[in-house]
This record gives sequence, C-alpha cells and structure tokens, in this order.
Amino acid sequence: MSEGRSPGAARTGPRILLSVEDDGWAALLSRPAEDMVREAVFAAAGGAGLAPDVETEVSVTLSDDEDVRALNAEWRGKDKPTNILSFPMMPLQPGDRPGPMLGDLILARQTLAREAADEGKAPDDHFRHLLVHGVLHLLGHDHETDRDAEAMEALEIGILAGLGIADPYADAPDAPERHSGRDPW
Repeated sequence: MSEGRSPGAARTGPRILLSVEDDGWAALLSRPAEDMVREAVFAAAGGAGLAPDVETEVSVTLSDDEDVRALNAEWRGKDKPTNILSFPMMPLQPGDRPGPMLGDLILARQTLAREAADEGKAPDDHFRHLLVHGVLHLLGHDHETDRDAEAMEALEIGILAGLGIADPYADAPDAPERHSGRDPW
C-alpha cells in the first residue's frame, strides 16, 4: 500500500508503505490491514503532535516470528521473536520534525496473536496498539526511565482511547515492569 494524497487534499498523516509478507495476517485481523494501519499510524502521529502536513513516510511490514527473530538477533542481540520492531531513520526527540523517511515498523504475526490470546485482547486492538507504540518510538518517545515510560504510556492510552481501544495496561499487573527497559518493544 502506498498512502498518499490526492491533489488539493490535506494530508492527514505520514505516507505509509505497507508490505504484507505473511499470508496469515488476513485471517488474524477482522478488517483489512491497510485500514487499521492507516488508522493507527495517523492517530499516533497526530496524538504525538506531528502536523498533518509534514511530509514523511513510514514503512510497515507485516511479517512472522522467524523474520522478526532474525532481525531482533541482528539488531538488538536478542535471538527471539518480539511483537514489533521499530527502526527510526534518524534519532528524534519528542516534538522534533522528522525528515522525509520516519522509519520502519516490522510486526510478527504469531507473537502478536499469542499475546492477544494470553491477555484476552482482540487481535485488532493489540495490532493497533503495537502500531501506535511503534510510531511513538519512531517519533522519539521511549520508556527507558520511569518518567519517560509514564509519559509514553499516558500518550498511548489517550491515542488508543481515540481509536475506541480500552487502556491496555489497566488490567496488567506487570504494566510497570513492561516499561522498565525490559520491554520487548
């Protein structure tokens, strides 16, 4: 999917390049991935304060555990799959204006499905949550310190509420640990 704008139309978010590299995504999600990716990326960008007319691009790859495991091992030294990997094109601080390419997001279908089932979440909601989380990382948000984690989590919760998704941390007794630097995101 290449997301652009028609002549004269106002941009509502970053241009999105979507690649689906695992056929199982269509069966996992209840709606077209393209629609949910657009919703989540635009909501995250807007919620983080990115002006709608900023010309930037984000690449989203819907992959599988095997490919994400290999990338996680190569780039993070962790030889296991994770739900999403975020690769910013350049390091940003929250509020910085991105360049023409914001970065890449790669999601692992099996890990996402397993987490959604284990946590009693709808796969669609977990998918959009991970996309929001990943876009926030691309825009410079992080959770390395407790203060940063609290700010990022509050931003996520607000963005997700706008998408009709309940607070994903409300019933998670380990939520503070999830954002203590040990987070797989």
